[in-house]
Amino acid sequence: MSYKSPLLSLPGAVPAEGPDEGVAAHYGDLFREQRTLADGGGLVDLSHRGVVTVSGEDRLSWLHLLLTQHVSELEPGRATEALILSPNGHVEHALYLVDDGSTVWIHTEPGAQDALISYLESMKFFYRVEVRDATAEYAVVHLPAGSIAEVPEGTVVRETPYGRDVFLPRGELESFAAAHGPVIGALALEALRVEAHRPRLGLETDHRTIPHEVGWIGTAVHLNKGCYRGQETVARVHNLGKPPRRLVFLHLDGSEVHLPGHGTPVRLAADGPEGRQLGFVTTSARHHELGPIALALVKRNVPVDAPLLAGDTAAAQEVVVEP
Repeated sequence: MSYKSPLLSLPGAVPAEGPDEGVAAHYGDLFREQRTLADGGGLVDLSHRGVVTVSGEDRLSWLHLLLTQHVSELEPGRATEALILSPNGHVEHALYLVDDGSTVWIHTEPGAQDALISYLESMKFFYRVEVRDATAEYAVVHLPAGSIAEVPEGTVVRETPYGRDVFLPRGELESFAAAHGPVIGALALEALRVEAHRPRLGLETDHRTIPHEVGWIGTAVHLNKGCYRGQETVARVHNLGKPPRRLVFLHLDGSEVHLPGHGTPVRLAADGPEGRQLGFVTTSARHHELGPIALALVKRNVPVDAPLLAGDTAAAQEVVVEP
């Protein structure tokens, strides 16, 4: 593990695994942490995420050419999200960004900043932009919707319906947490993300995911903007066809002790655990009100009312992406 948050030294901290390695999974009481977060309290340590800045007078017009989102006239302080696609339209990067009037601030999945910067640098050409890895200097902290925590003056904040992402100088991470805690682990935030049906790169996506499959059309993909890499696939599927897979929300059998992990096969319940695989679990969580829940990616033609099996666990589905 190359990064370890200083907030892992707080009492009760249990280290997270997988993509959130380096921060805490929880601090001893997962459901209490979820309830606090849902009520607008506490903060989540996302200091393991990558931070990239883009400055220069051409920054917005240049990013507009590269991203799936319309950002050429992005107003200062307005949060948005965007993707970078492969030439074939497959999702390569998910960016969460805000412009402060002179610089675009972006946070990405942990460790993804190097590949992102490499791609952006290769596309600079004659544009007046500067791309910088700011991960060593800034840590992302999430304040939930409804939080009354005050951030230091001049701090860059990305405000969304789900809360505020604060780009905090790393040297202020511990003092900010002490002032605005309790600190809440990544598992609580993940449970609320699953409840909200929000996809995450590397969990709800694989090497062949297109934006339509996971519900990124509209939120991260603008359908009425100029060309960008992968745009032909986006337009063709939107206008002429349907994506081969679709994201679903699963209510899992609460009597099972273990949650089905990422990659667990999904099948029709009628076919049993040896039946044909029709998809896989992307993220599962224990929710403080809903019980065990999950997101899964399944073939588009799976009947929307069909009971499913996630591994050996019975699952009832809710539609996220229309078939």
